[in-house]
Amino acid sequence: MPSLHGTRVALLESRMSTELAELVRRLGGTPVAAPSVREVPREAETAAFVDELASRRFGVVIFQTGVGAAALFREAEKRGRLLDVLAALKDVVLVCRGPKPTAAVRRHGLTPTIVPQKPFTTREVLEAMTSVDLASRDVALVHYGERNAALADALRARGARLAEACPYEWALPEDVEPLRALVRNPTGLVDALAVTSQIQVRHLFKVATELGLARQLAAALNEDIIVAAVGPVCAEALKEVGVTPDVQPADPKMGPLLIALADYVELTREPTEP
Repeated sequence: MPSLHGTRVALLESRMSTELAELVRRLGGTPVAAPSVREVPREAETAAFVDELASRRFGVVIFQTGVGAAALFREAEKRGRLLDVLAALKDVVLVCRGPKPTAAVRRHGLTPTIVPQKPFTTREVLEAMTSVDLASRDVALVHYGERNAALADALRARGARLAEACPYEWALPEDVEPLRALVRNPTGLVDALAVTSQIQVRHLFKVATELGLARQLAAALNEDIIVAAVGPVCAEALKEVGVTPDVQPADPKMGPLLIALADYVELTREPTEP
């Protein structure tokens, strides 16, 4: 197992911050928490969407995240409509974008019809659905913390009558001081940055822009700090703010991300004196 050799790793993750920090410690690193995202429920929208699902109007339902699927099931249970929703979902083409939404639906006794290939981006979702006739068909698209406009537009272009729901939205954390501290003194606080979602990048640079330090932050990340992106979507978000990631695992998950980061540290660290 590779070691991080004491590398100070900035973690922008919020929901899984404890688990990610523990992984860093197990690999011999030092986690530096700077939570960047707060998930704000959109209960009214979710409740209305539960009723639509229970009405059995949809022929295709697409879950993009496990969090979104779980939020929908929780709201259905709260409204006493969980059994109606589950019964409706058993009769649809059920698309789950990756292992997390797949796990969420399986916990309720459902089996996905379609699960795209890695790295589970919009491209893979659309490719996996090539054989599904969407023309004049009612399709439900459950988003994550913001609309996936590219996926929605592509589904409409294939003829789908699309209904969309965002069970939650992404906001900055209530306490942004850890992010500000990271922006003000990145090289003094950390040696590496681990990014696990595109919104983390956008929020980090939103704070940096507000402080007038976006250019300096990008320079530090390019020149002095090892940057690890969990997958191609994160990598693209970094490139959009002028940062080229150093590390990207073949398997777009948190564990492989940190192992790939440790491998990179092993390969690039200066040898110790005998």
